Amino acid sequence: MTADDAETAGLLLLCGAPIGNPADATPRLAEVLASADLVAAEDTRRLVRLARHLGIRTGPMVSFFEANEAGRTVELIDALRAGKCVALVTDAGMPSVSDPGFRLVAAAVAAGVRVSVVPGPSAVTAALAVSGLPTDRWCMEGFLPRQGGPRRARLAELAAEPRTIVLFEAPHRLAAALGDMASVLGADRPAVVCRELTKTWEEVRRGSLAELAQWAAPGVRGEITLVVAGAAAGATEGPGRAPAELAAAVAEREAAGETRQEATAAVAAVTGVPKRVVFDAVVAAKRLRSDGHGGGPFGGS
Repeated sequence: MTADDAETAGLLLLCGAPIGNPADATPRLAEVLASADLVAAEDTRRLVRLARHLGIRTGPMVSFFEANEAGRTVELIDALRAGKCVALVTDAGMPSVSDPGFRLVAAAVAAGVRVSVVPGPSAVTAALAVSGLPTDRWCMEGFLPRQGGPRRARLAELAAEPRTIVLFEAPHRLAAALGDMASVLGADRPAVVCRELTKTWEEVRRGSLAELAQWAAPGVRGEITLVVAGAAAGATEGPGRAPAELAAAVAEREAAGETRQEATAAVAAVTGVPKRVVFDAVVAAKRLRSDGHGGGPFGGS
């Protein structure tokens, strides 16, 4: 981009939208949506309802969601290069944070287009604030993998994380995710389920991961944000484990459906034993069994 291009380039505004209660929309959000040359919305129908609540009419609208993000980004960059002001808004919260927008922001930065923000409500900070868990140090993990094996493997990587962990989860996967968390992170690990924040049926449920998994088992509806306590100091250190104990723990997880790799990583994370040591324990147990020294964790009667 040349100097002349930079002078005429437009402005990309990332607009934080209410996460539930439309009354949380800021006056500046209303002003931007009404004055922008183009509004890119994750769901244009939702935007129309929000605009109606705000008592405004927006400029021209285009859809911008996961399925069309790649192609639409090219179009929006062209509009920005032509000097347009483009407002990006998702269904709730801040664009590009576990929502469409990152690709567009990266492309705008690469094109030398100015990017600014219209701050607004955030499910992440709202859940942290009401959780009662430490907020001085925390990390955002977004959505966990949908399938059980990859999800448990990801959780195994987080088992020793000392910071408070914030996650999103779909309501129909909540019970399974909490069950995996209890298994990998520890049944007694404190956590908080924040459901429908700022909405009529808002609920903040606190308890251990095991208690919350049991509570969610019958089914839960609504938008979910999870806040999980970090690992306590020294929780994954402790004394060394006997090889047979490590091998048995891996075998138990494999019997429950995990792959050998996933089970090894999970046992290593929970016990604080290096993965290589756990792997060696599994190999030793298998060799013991094949040498005919009786039953073991990987087979035999």
